[in-house]
Amino acid sequence: MPKLTFLSHAAFLLESDSATILIDPFLSGNPLATVKPEEVACDYILLTHGHGDHIGDTVTIAKRNNATVIANYEIATWCGKQGITVHPMHIGGAHEFPFGRVKLTIAHHGSGYETDDGMIYMGNPAGALITTADKTIYHAGDTALFLDMKLIGEMNRIHLALLPIGDNFTMGIDDAVKAVDFLNPKLAIPMHYKTFDLIDVNPQEFVRKTQAIGKEAQVLAVGGQLEF
Repeated sequence: MPKLTFLSHAAFLLESDSATILIDPFLSGNPLATVKPEEVACDYILLTHGHGDHIGDTVTIAKRNNATVIANYEIATWCGKQGITVHPMHIGGAHEFPFGRVKLTIAHHGSGYETDDGMIYMGNPAGALITTADKTIYHAGDTALFLDMKLIGEMNRIHLALLPIGDNFTMGIDDAVKAVDFLNPKLAIPMHYKTFDLIDVNPQEFVRKTQAIGKEAQVLAVGGQLEF
């Protein structure tokens, strides 16, 4: 049975029988994170886009674990230049890994990585459908609401939908509730909130409004785990 751990912000650890997948590992410099990069063990790292609060500690964690980074072509190319094993993909494409299937979806956002020499273009942002042990998790990345979420929901039996609710940079609560309506997952879990003052919203409001439309939602505390 797969197990999901919320590491804060948009970072999650997904454990299956065959592999452990780390998603968007923003830990260093994250005021809510309770786990240090050196404490994380994983086989793969999945990145949704190139912003620093999502690439986070990818380089150090990947090198220490000899983990493979799964990301769009631009991010994968950059990671490869850092001496990391990579598997490049792009939006609309899917691939079968030893743990299961990953398909990248569209996400309406940005994707640039800030360096001392300026910002590096990191390709289009993405969401990801991860299927392992016959369960499908949708990590929406830092997206706005978009109508094709309805298509994603129609074409996939989603068990968990991980959705940003913090507003300002991503969907706010009301848009995220509409996303749940479109996606029709068994359970929705909010993410990308409270890390910074600009995205300090109440996740319980998201739960209440989601339940009001007849769908299920649950808040995972930082470090909280869910088997599904």
